[in-house]
Parts: sequence; structure tokens; C-alpha cells
Amino acid sequence: MNAPTAKIHKPVREQVSPEEWEVRVNLAACYRLMAEYDMVEMIANHISARIPGTTNEFLINPYGMLYEEVTASSLIKIDLEGNVLFNATDYGINQAGYVIHSAVHSARHDVDCVIHTHTLAGMSVSAHKQGLLPIAQSAMRFGKIAYHDYEGPALRLDERERLVQSLGDCEAMILRNHGLLTVGDTIAECFNNHYRLERACQLQVMTLSCGTEIQLPPDEVVQSTYAGFSKTGMQRRRGLLEWPSLLRKLDRIDPSYAS
Repeated sequence: MNAPTAKIHKPVREQVSPEEWEVRVNLAACYRLMAEYDMVEMIANHISARIPGTTNEFLINPYGMLYEEVTASSLIKIDLEGNVLFNATDYGINQAGYVIHSAVHSARHDVDCVIHTHTLAGMSVSAHKQGLLPIAQSAMRFGKIAYHDYEGPALRLDERERLVQSLGDCEAMILRNHGLLTVGDTIAECFNNHYRLERACQLQVMTLSCGTEIQLPPDEVVQSTYAGFSKTGMQRRRGLLEWPSLLRKLDRIDPSYAS
């Protein structure tokens, strides 16, 4: 069976601005990369990106397509009230995705991209009472990380206020007994944040499984390392150097994401 395609009467690229099309291509690439690096749970979870020049419109995945099937044309445009503004597919959107992403996009105008996952490592660490441990510098990058207690599958609109209160000004949040969430002011940065957080969680699960005593660095070393990895400490924007090479990787595998 062929993968589902967008029902296109006129190419989507001709119906949106060049700026929106560029975001669509990069967001579709992000979905494909999440699949490539095994950060998916079938059709569940969601990644969103703000429409350039707007404060209340964003793109999100069609609920029913695998991440490896998502294309630039198939992404659905909605507003903060949940109204569908553009949809070239037969699919709708995930209600939990709308609740979580509308919450962040409405409160964090510095954020253009949001990623939420239910990876095994992420869900495992979300249940660790001590949270993310500074086992290695991969985890120390998240010396400042938010936590949000589980309230169910994020279907109630009233949870949005508590989600953004928990997130604060952080770039990453562990949803207790649920999964991971990262934000970024570009799609490239958000993917980089999520990839690194996922690796930190994998590292923690692997380390704790060894059953031996763990040595953690002093808190002042953790904080200075975090400061060096922070936006103000880094000499280059996170993810921007890696992104073109990741797009080349996708182009070699399957360039249809950009269609």
C-alpha cells in the first residue's frame, strides 16, 4: 500500500508564502529525522512550528500519518483556538497535541518550535524521582530543566496554564510519568535540544542499569558546564551547524519530505 498523500488540487507551495513553505520543509524534515533517530511512537506525539510573521498560527502533523510519511504539503495549519486554517489531507489533528502546543506557542513568543515525545528512555526518566541526573556533560547541558506533574493525557484545556507555568523560561521539560518536551527558537535548535535530551535520558537508563555506585560531579562544576552550554555561553547557535548535514542525510534517504 502506498503512503498517504495530500489531496492536492493546486500545489500547496503555490498556496502559501515562501516563508511558510520554508518552515513546512524544515518541519517535515524534523519529523523524518525523529523517525530516523527512533524517537517515535507510531502515529502518536507531535512537533509544531510557528508560521513566520504570526503569533497565533502554527503547523502540526496530521493525526494518522507516521512521522516517516510526513511531507511539507501534508502539515496542517491551525490557530491558537484550534481552528483549522489549511489542511490538504483527509486527517485531523491530535487533541493532546493541540492542548500542549497551543499552550506553549501562546505563552512563549520566543519559541518557534515545540517537540513532544514518548520515547522509552524519556518515559523511564520521567518516572525517576530524582529527575535527570548530571551523569555526564550530555546531561549537564540541561542544568536548568523544568518538570510538570502528570494530570492525564493532556486533553483538558485548563492544563495549558499549568503547563506553561511549569515550563517557565526553560528549553526542556520532563513531563512526569509521561515523556519529554523541548522548545527552540528555530526548528534546527529544537531538534538539537530534543536529540541531546533523549541521549541524556538514554545515558541515565544505561548507567543506572549497571547496578554500581555512581559518581556525580560537584554542583558548581555542573552549573559552570551548563552555563557554557547555555545560549549566552555558546559561541554558535545550537543546531544550526548540524542542520544542513542532517538535511543532506535525509536527501540521501528519501527527499520526499520536501514535497
